[in-house]
Amino acid sequence: MTIFTRLTAAAVLATGIAASAMPAFADRENPKEINFGIIATENSSAQREKWGPFLQALEADIGMPVKPFFAADYAGVIEAMRFDKVDIAWYGNKSGMVAVDRAGAEIFAQTTESNGDQGYWSVMVTHKDSGLSYEDVMKCDKSLNFGLGDPNSTSGFLVPSTFIFAKEGVDPKECFKIVRNANHETNLISVATKQVDAAVASSGGLYKRLKFAKPELFAEIKEIWRSPLIASDPMAWRPELNKDLKAKIMSFFMTYGRLGSDAEVTKAREILAMIDMGPFVPSSNAQLWPFYEMDQIRQRMSIEGDDTFSQSEKKEKIAKIDEKIADIRRAAEARPRK
Repeated sequence: MTIFTRLTAAAVLATGIAASAMPAFADRENPKEINFGIIATENSSAQREKWGPFLQALEADIGMPVKPFFAADYAGVIEAMRFDKVDIAWYGNKSGMVAVDRAGAEIFAQTTESNGDQGYWSVMVTHKDSGLSYEDVMKCDKSLNFGLGDPNSTSGFLVPSTFIFAKEGVDPKECFKIVRNANHETNLISVATKQVDAAVASSGGLYKRLKFAKPELFAEIKEIWRSPLIASDPMAWRPELNKDLKAKIMSFFMTYGRLGSDAEVTKAREILAMIDMGPFVPSSNAQLWPFYEMDQIRQRMSIEGDDTFSQSEKKEKIAKIDEKIADIRRAAEARPRK
């Protein structure tokens, strides 16, 4: 099965979920309300407050109740979509990859940053008084505690795993005294309060918002590394949704913050800014191809630096990865450009 295919019905049933427990197909096509999944970048009470006005606007536009869905981690939202408990979700690119592969998610829109940027960065931060540089952190002498992101986070896990650990040829568990996985908010606050020595997080809205909402904490952190630009996040829906409902949802996302009176557009932009976003742009699963390739490159670099494999084992494993990378690139090249 390729990375672009959905789990088969047999694979779903293999999870032990009884077929009778699954909602009827017609109900899945025409839900009476929309459940909107929101990945766990910070605590759910803060997210509920931020996302409330946007979900109310969506509800009013499509004429159907829209309920937020929160989980303790990214995987909770992915699994909820997999079992038809979530209809639309905001993902990062890494969690979007998993949602496409495991839940058959279809990306239909891409976010933009509230300041108009088309992307964001992964950053590594330390306490301002630590005196630590990137080189100090990467000495890997197991003297430091490190905050890593959720395993399904793009900026908290995939990007630093690729551009820091795979590039340096090291395993974070072998580098640090303690490695703790947490959301972006927790990682930033943990550095500011000296609970960990260094951590990675997203440079997106949360990072900027901390500067204004909790300036006393933001003043305690220092950025020591920044990744290449990461494409903005995807929005995805379940493919089974009725096409007319999809059309309503798509219309809302493409026009919100763009069409209407000056007052309506201004209000919509203010609501989008609350979730650290600007107006949306159309997208598809093809948005994820660079991240599939990044994940394979990360694995390749990790294998190259792993001395537990013999040269023949490395050659075999790398050849398989190179084949996957070639498949991804061929798929990307085959996509129509217009």
